[in-house]
Amino acid sequence: MSDDDDIPEIIEHPIGPELDLHTFRPDEIGSLLPEYFTECRQRGLFRVRLIHGKGSGALRTGVHALLSRLPEVERVIWPADAHDGSWGATWVFLKEGMPP
Repeated sequence: MSDDDDIPEIIEHPIGPELDLHTFRPDEIGSLLPEYFTECRQRGLFRVRLIHGKGSGALRTGVHALLSRLPEVERVIWPADAHDGSWGATWVFLKEGMPP
């Protein structure tokens, strides 16, 4: 076994107006979402949909707690409309005009 076996695999996600969080644990979103929002704002994306799923609500609760603390978040709409994921998704509006 080499030391490389201990290094976690880097997973790249394309940056777009939607982020599916199903593959992430609640403890991973603290670094993921600020980085994602920075990339979105650099690309001119100020309205994004986070898909956290309906499940137990643990991921959604963590996401919403983090969103309330991030200065780049202007407002949040949850639940999303039925055709946008209902209570399994949250719309996030990012502030424009602030440095990424």
